[in-house]
Amino acid sequence: MPQIGWFEILIIVVVAILVIGPKDFPKVLNKVGSWIGSTKRYFSDIQKKMTKLEDEVTPDDPEVKYSKNNDEGVEKKNDR
Repeated sequence: MPQIGWFEILIIVVVAILVIGPKDFPKVLNKVGSWIGSTKRYFSDIQKKMTKLEDEVTPDDPEVKYSKNNDEGVEKKNDR
């Protein structure tokens, strides 16, 4: 993954100010920040849903090969 230093960031900011203009630059930064925030929330929500789904599907005990709501799995484990 490429690394960006402070000098490269400074060049990007200067070029952005020249292209966008100093008057609209704060508005653009606000909009980009809003997009980044909503994207982070979206992926965080997906990650939480996947973790919840994984917890529902994967039993706590690896010996139990059935779902948590299935009584057969509990009976088979207790038959030993």
